[in-house]
Amino acid sequence: MSNEAILHFHPRVPTSSAATSPARSRLERLGLFLRHQRKSIIAIQWAVVLFYSALVVLPAFFPLPASDAHLWNNLRLCAQFIFWGIWWPGVMLTTVALGRVWCGYFCPEGFLSELASRHGRGKPVPAWLKWSGWPFFAFVATTVYGQLSSVYEYSEAALLVLGGSTVAAVIIGFLYGRDKRVWCHYLCPASGVFAVLAKLAPLHYKVDREAWDQTRPEPFNCPPLVDVRRMVSASDCHACSRCAGQRDAVTLAPRSPFDEILDRSTPARTVDAFTLLFGVLGLATVAFQWTVSPWFRALKMNTATWLVDHGHYALLADNAPWWLLTHYPEANDVFTWLDGLMVLTYLVPGGALLGGLLLIGPYLAARLLRAPGLNWQRWALTLTPLGAASVILGLTMTTATQLRGEHLLLTWLPYARALLLAAGCGFSLWMAFRLAQSCGKKLQACAAWLAMCLPAGLMAALWGMAFFVW
Repeated sequence: MSNEAILHFHPRVPTSSAATSPARSRLERLGLFLRHQRKSIIAIQWAVVLFYSALVVLPAFFPLPASDAHLWNNLRLCAQFIFWGIWWPGVMLTTVALGRVWCGYFCPEGFLSELASRHGRGKPVPAWLKWSGWPFFAFVATTVYGQLSSVYEYSEAALLVLGGSTVAAVIIGFLYGRDKRVWCHYLCPASGVFAVLAKLAPLHYKVDREAWDQTRPEPFNCPPLVDVRRMVSASDCHACSRCAGQRDAVTLAPRSPFDEILDRSTPARTVDAFTLLFGVLGLATVAFQWTVSPWFRALKMNTATWLVDHGHYALLADNAPWWLLTHYPEANDVFTWLDGLMVLTYLVPGGALLGGLLLIGPYLAARLLRAPGLNWQRWALTLTPLGAASVILGLTMTTATQLRGEHLLLTWLPYARALLLAAGCGFSLWMAFRLAQSCGKKLQACAAWLAMCLPAGLMAALWGMAFFVW
């Protein structure tokens, strides 16, 4: 069969007695059931596209909310709360709990990109686009630009960032691949974050390599470009169920949330470890906290004072366009060029510095315990629960701000935050302990575990100051 035929082949869903045997577990049967529901899933995806479009596009054409507006009577505030206050924290939670089901079943960009590729030019993916660092670079760019343009607060900025990303996904889909999600695999800004968080998912599609190799070949289409035969990680799998039952070797199955990271036979990729340390825990944390940081305020005030004292006023002008820096005079929210420069200076070097400090623990642990499979990348990935807690804490800061704006008393919030942070630190340190314990060298293992306490303690201190001191 030619490559072109394989790309356009839509396989039959397995209907053998083995595939429908009552002996199969409920999860296996669920995976097979979902594979049968392509029409229903496509209908759901179109509904999400329409809802997503309404949340992102329509509010940008309405005036800014008045001072007495509320979530229930103002479209902009309502859309802002649904999208940033509920939607995105929910996406992160479901990724930790269920894997990348958001990508496989609901993501508008992935769905539209795949649809465009089905009817596009079908060109081969160029070598430059396959660089593994693009998702991290895109994450950094969108995170920094989102802070400069106040994407959480203003619908115009959200439309520019999210709408621009969707248009880019469609263009990439139209140009490259056939029935493939080239955008998702190589360029999506959130892909790296999802790949890290999905490692904790207690559900995954398990591949029986022996059964696969012993079964007659059945070509099928995996849109996110996963080599299913060799799949041992949930990071790249979109959990779309299209491979469920394939060659009677792929099943939806339960697992421990810690299995993938603790299993030394599973590769610990540098790109995942780097994204976790410098992206999820580094840049994202600084981006969430800069508005409440006294360090940022001190840096800005000292710089402004120096500029005034030396007669340099150009950076104090506030004439930047709204699409470059926050500029909404009617809401008394205008960034000067100095504001933009300070945000950029604080976020990028600050995120790099924090990521570098977090790297010290995994690096020391790997040096102390020189064992197969225990490189710094694997030690770094033990911080994944802390990364999940950190990104959820950061995203729900917007939720809390919006609810406080409606004069709701959130007396339980400090306890919930402390509990989530403690859980993230606790599970990360427990995984580090399990790795150290597996080596049998008690003294070195103890030292390695203590080294991993450094990044956990640093993140706990930063979030503790943000919530309870600053």
